[in-house]
Amino acid sequence: MKGRVYLVGAGPGDPELLTLKALKTLRSADVVLHDELVSAEILALIPSSASVISVGKRGGRPSISQQEINRLLVEYGWLGLSVVRLKGGDPFIFGRGGEELEAVRQAGLECEIVPGITAALGAVSSIQVPLTHRDAASSLLLISGHRAHEVGIQLSHADLAKTTVVIYMPGQNYSRIQKELISAGMAGETPCAIVSQATTRYEKTYQTCVSELHNSPELPSPTLLVIGETVRFAKPATTLNAISLQEHASERVVEAR
Repeated sequence: MKGRVYLVGAGPGDPELLTLKALKTLRSADVVLHDELVSAEILALIPSSASVISVGKRGGRPSISQQEINRLLVEYGWLGLSVVRLKGGDPFIFGRGGEELEAVRQAGLECEIVPGITAALGAVSSIQVPLTHRDAASSLLLISGHRAHEVGIQLSHADLAKTTVVIYMPGQNYSRIQKELISAGMAGETPCAIVSQATTRYEKTYQTCVSELHNSPELPSPTLLVIGETVRFAKPATTLNAISLQEHASERVVEAR
């Protein structure tokens, strides 16, 4: 008897943002293959009877190949097991869910997708920045930081004055991103926010603007960069990191409470 493979979105980190269907699927799993960025609180929800395997990838570190992950999904599926591939955010937004779906289908196994709250939604909700707004943003662009050098090309076809841009995994080369944004015609005073470890107790937000983006401090990964007029709606600072505030007097680092 063939098993079934589930591609499950774990959301941005806060276990309370896990969907009911994701929780139900986890509780009935025989095997869970999870990303490294899935929070410990969510992993604790996996039943003790299930086998739990970390298949996480982190930039610059040795990690299991995507081909091997695909092989494991198929192997456990053909053993007749309920296999959960637990992915940070949503499986189909910069999560390689499409590649895994294709591998499972080609192996003749059934695959079900359980969507999750993508990191962009979690981050902007936490800092109270709308991605769209009738007066400030009528379009949205999501881009992977691994291709941030193409952001100018992407933006050249958009109405910059009415676009919110979210860059996943921007890395630390903010100078390059800044140059691409300015080259694409984005105004230097356009507000930006870098959100680190969104929706978790370690969350930090750094607020600045495009012209000062190159001065941004290094924050713990995972991070997202949000750019656009809607960032002006960000909630007021409640706790300031004094050291960073002194080093970056015109911007602010906000720690979540």
